[in-house]
Formats: sequence, structure tokens, C-alpha cells
Amino acid sequence: MADADIEIDPALETAYNCRAAVPEHAAIFESWAERSASARHAAGRAFRGNVPYGPRPRWTLDLFGAGVGGRPRPLLMILHGGYWQAMDKSASSFLAPSFLEAGAVVAVVNYPLCPADPLPAITLALREAVQFLWHESTGLGVDRHRFVVAGHSAGAHLAAELLCTRWPSLDSSMPLDTLRSAILVSGLFDLEPLCRTTINRALGLDADAARRNSPLYRDPVPGTSVTLAVGEHESDAFHSQSARLLRSWTAMGANATWVSLPGRHHFSAIEALAEPDSALYRDALGRLRLPVPRTTADLTGAKPEPKV
Repeated sequence: MADADIEIDPALETAYNCRAAVPEHAAIFESWAERSASARHAAGRAFRGNVPYGPRPRWTLDLFGAGVGGRPRPLLMILHGGYWQAMDKSASSFLAPSFLEAGAVVAVVNYPLCPADPLPAITLALREAVQFLWHESTGLGVDRHRFVVAGHSAGAHLAAELLCTRWPSLDSSMPLDTLRSAILVSGLFDLEPLCRTTINRALGLDADAARRNSPLYRDPVPGTSVTLAVGEHESDAFHSQSARLLRSWTAMGANATWVSLPGRHHFSAIEALAEPDSALYRDALGRLRLPVPRTTADLTGAKPEPKV
């Protein structure tokens, strides 16, 4: 789709322009990069970087805690945001240490980006990543029955797409419920509004393609369980995206939970995932079936209603 074919809706442009809404975003990204470099260094031999899960240049992942011996551990797969056209796994390593310490293996995953690759190719790549992790689980010291995916923004969209994947159709050795648990932070699940924003210049979506690539209109695998979280200070559009998915997937039989993130904006929302005092972190530990510490913070933010 040519730029000239995109009719920009100013209201939607504002609602989905996360960087404009958070003027200090550049400093936040710099902090993520610094904290992530420190996390990789501190992990020492427990870190394995740029492990290929397929033949393409960005088909790589970073592993924390894999193959360290002992009993198989749960796996947390982390997918970064960036509107499918920016960012890199190297800025998300800072999310790993608290889960590594709690007893999980963490895979921080790269994927191809638009416009070099179309959106369906990104989902295809991440399916390859799941297949790789499932088949290599024994050597990685991973418990196949405790796979959890966490995604932020565009990464939450991709995580939701993985929950809709019928794995036996791709690999007959994989069960339908290979992946059915996720934490979806500040996600995008109906892509049609993005067609009328500058974000679509890289995506090239028309209305039909947007709907085909929208988890809101797809069925999650039976037994799916998700937590949806959005920062208090994010736009109504982002709150609506998650609230609509919660209602839709609940109607389809999924177990969907809402966790509020008081005082958070789009970029600080994902930081809560790795903060031991946050309800979101404890939710993730529960999904991984790891011991969950009890704090007074459990009395707030655990079961609120969606804003929209």
C-alpha cells in the first residue's frame, strides 16, 4: 500500500502514537539498553546469546538459565514491542533476571520486522521459535508443560497470535495446547484502526489484511489462559483493545484476567512484569507454576475491571 493510499485519522494517530505521549521515551529506551546489557553480563554462563531458531538473520533468541542442570524449569518467552517495525531483543534482557532468580528459563526472542517482511511472516517466524524451543526443551532443561509467553505492545499481538496457532497442523508431534498461557501487556488485537495511522506506512495493511491479522477475530486454542494489563495513563484506545479481547476470548471459553497498572504509561507498563512487588510479576510466577511471594501489594490491582 502506497503512502498516498493511507488516509490519516488525526484522532487515531494521537491515540496510537505512544512515543509522542511519553516525551521521555528516548531516555527510557536508553535505560532499557543499559539495564539489559548489565543483565546479560551478570548472568555469566547462564546466558547464551543469539541462538538461532531458524535460517533468517533475525531468527535468533537469547537464553537465560537454559541447560544449567537439575529439574526441568518453566519457560518464559518474551516478545518485544515496536509496532512490528522497530526495537530488538537486546533491549528486553532487563526483564529476565527476576525470573531467572525465581527458577525459570527465559527466552528473549527476536523476529523479522516490517517493511522488509510482511506481518504474517513475523508470526510465522515466532511459530518457528516455539517449535525450536519445544523440540530442544530437554537439552535446554525446560518443562514442556510450563511454556508461557509474555508480550508488550506489538509483542502482545504476536503472543496472542501464537495462542491461536493449531500446532499439530504445523508439526504432528506437537500437541494442540503446546502454548496456551500468556501475559499480554498494552497489546494491539484489532489492527483495523492502525490502517488510518502513519504506523501503517511500514505495515501496508488494508482493511481485509488487518482483520486477518487481528487476534480479536480469531479463536484461541482450547484451555487458553491470559492476563491482560494496560497502564493507567495509556490512551483509551489501548484500554479498549485489551478490554475487547478480554470480552471476546472469555466468550470463546478462555480464562482471561485483568491486572491494573496504576501510575503506568505505555513504556513503564512492561517494566512492571519484572518488578517483584508488582501484581503482574506475581501473576507471571503463578503462570509458570513457581512460588509466588505474598505481599501487601496483593490487596491492590489483582482483580479490577477494565477501564473501557
